[in-house]
Amino acid sequence: MVARETGRSPVWLAAVWGATRLLLLLLVLKVLVFPGPDVTSDVSVIYRDWYEILRTGTFPLKDVTWQYPPAAAFAVLSPALLPFLEYATAFFVLACAVDAAVLALLWHAGRGSGRSSRGAWVWVVGVPLLGPTVYARYDVMVTGVAVAALLAAGRHPRVAGALAAVGALLKVWPALVLVGMRGRRPWVAAAVGGGALAALFAVTMPGAFAFLTFQRERGVEVESLGALVFHVARHFGWDGGVLLNYGSMEFLGPHVDTVGTASVALSAVAFGWLLLWRVLAARSPVPRFTAHTAADAAFVAVLMFTVTSRVISPQYLVWLVGLGAVCRCFRASRMRVPVALVLAASLVTVLEFPLLFTDVVASTPLGIGLLVVRNGLLVAAALAGARALWRDTVRRGPAGSASGAPGAGVSRAPSADSPATAA
Repeated sequence: MVARETGRSPVWLAAVWGATRLLLLLLVLKVLVFPGPDVTSDVSVIYRDWYEILRTGTFPLKDVTWQYPPAAAFAVLSPALLPFLEYATAFFVLACAVDAAVLALLWHAGRGSGRSSRGAWVWVVGVPLLGPTVYARYDVMVTGVAVAALLAAGRHPRVAGALAAVGALLKVWPALVLVGMRGRRPWVAAAVGGGALAALFAVTMPGAFAFLTFQRERGVEVESLGALVFHVARHFGWDGGVLLNYGSMEFLGPHVDTVGTASVALSAVAFGWLLLWRVLAARSPVPRFTAHTAADAAFVAVLMFTVTSRVISPQYLVWLVGLGAVCRCFRASRMRVPVALVLAASLVTVLEFPLLFTDVVASTPLGIGLLVVRNGLLVAAALAGARALWRDTVRRGPAGSASGAPGAGVSRAPSADSPATAA
């Protein structure tokens, strides 16, 4: 039965991937029209303008919507690799190419003892659930780097660390993939590689870190968890409103700063929990830092920082789908339910943006309901994932052994997905 599945899966994967990605390309190229606001304007207008500035050897110093680390320039400049295509078309084609590369990585990672093709299927199914927004942002490229880093962690920890550093300089969050990696080598490689690349940008391109000062007056983005407070408050006379601010629709007005501060505080709590988990898991008498642990920890970490953020843009779900797909490549992963919840949240996300985004901005009952469901699914995924990760690596029985780990303290051979055997 396994052999039959192995033989047929590549054909079905390729067929479903080809059909869904052709549809996405037709939508972003506007051969077919997707209801709701035009999601491609970020590429055709904003990215295109940044491209012209970056080509001169400087970052967009006067544009407060440039809120990205310096390596984001690679993504914005990437359409130059296809000079025979118009900028937006080249960007969409490259996004599709990265999508295909991620699928190839996941398929390869899912082969062998203790592995599963379900990870590749999570990617194939999850990406189109988010609609054309996936190809109209550079997040699929960032996710590709993060996926590659996690899959390299078992046999090539230094490569994994270097890739995590590149990802962090693309969009910060890939630094979180380091949290569950075993040993010092990935951390050292990330510090050295990231520091060298950051220094290179600082020396060669003015304004490399100007983005750090461009978010001082951010509000609370209308799709975030904290925004639900103001969506409801608008129906009870709250004296504030929604404005286009720093490139996104945000709530501005009384008490927004308080909710923003609360979001930051929750992110700090999430960081504290991750730090505590890392310390206690490392001290466990039974080594539990296996290949699937690195993937599970990265998925949970990004989930936590997503739900506590002042901003939850639709493209953030691409990160979670990618990391969730890596988790499902390992049969031992404990993230089956959280990944399923993220896939469900992805389907609701395409409903709230772009299909019914006007309802979200206007705080209609339908818009609020969609956000409650989507954000509720993400919160449930984060809590379930954190609980599963803790039980898998930290929780101990009455005798001091790891819970659910018979024979704790007894030397054992490496498991099928241990760092010694992981691909």
